Amino acid sequence: MRPVISLLALTLPSLASSSSGPDSGSQVPITQSSSDEYVCQHPPYKIQLVSSSPLVIYIKDFLTKAERDHLREVSKSTFRRSAVSHNSGSSSSHRTSKSTYLKSADDPIVQCIESRALLFQGHDVLPSQLEPLQLVRYTSQKEYYRLHTDWFDHNDAYKLAINGGNRISSFFAYVYVRNDTTGGGTNFPLINPPRDEKWCDVLDCDEPWEKGVTFRPVEGNAIYWENMYPDGSGKGDHRTVHAGLPVTSGDKIGMNIWTRQVPIGEDARAAYPSRYK
Repeated sequence: MRPVISLLALTLPSLASSSSGPDSGSQVPITQSSSDEYVCQHPPYKIQLVSSSPLVIYIKDFLTKAERDHLREVSKSTFRRSAVSHNSGSSSSHRTSKSTYLKSADDPIVQCIESRALLFQGHDVLPSQLEPLQLVRYTSQKEYYRLHTDWFDHNDAYKLAINGGNRISSFFAYVYVRNDTTGGGTNFPLINPPRDEKWCDVLDCDEPWEKGVTFRPVEGNAIYWENMYPDGSGKGDHRTVHAGLPVTSGDKIGMNIWTRQVPIGEDARAAYPSRYK
């Protein structure tokens, strides 16, 4: 059965991240010349429970500014039109963003972010279950990703054990949000929204409640959710359907971190980014 985020992490957010020094928020400046001296330090992020069923958690300060700057630098000129799996891995009007995959083999900063995602999920998730991290960019051309689930229900090949099985969990982190950005929220129409006005700094409280939860794009923050029903059936939870709403002005870069049910086979991993979208 899929392990659930521990009660300790939910009640003691200051302990939800690990630290390798007295000031876990500080980092060595990330440059090409200093990469050999880089030390992975996880920021003291804070978590808030949005929904217990399905499990949806909001994470403040998941990415440091140095990490965000680095991700933008290494992904320059690599974005291509995003594709979707239900269209045989081709582009579709269902999704008009641009995306790119990050290589972690020689990038200690990407490796650090991967380790953070693993630690967040507990000790039972293996590094080989993580897909390569994907950046997605939405510009003021009203780019979007219409309602979809991250788990696969339409293509059995994507769910084969050699390919890692289905996607059990997702992070969506905001890497960059230009100051003049409007629109570009992440909408979960089947999640009941919290009612307290304190949520309005990260949720779009102007949206009618019947439209579910819409997260504002806040740089450095992230959303985590679990895609499968927790009963061990391996069935995807339709309530996790979500959409990347159109960016009406400005520019937004997000990051997908997907975890599979089992380790991803070497041949399948080598197929990124041409096969998996």
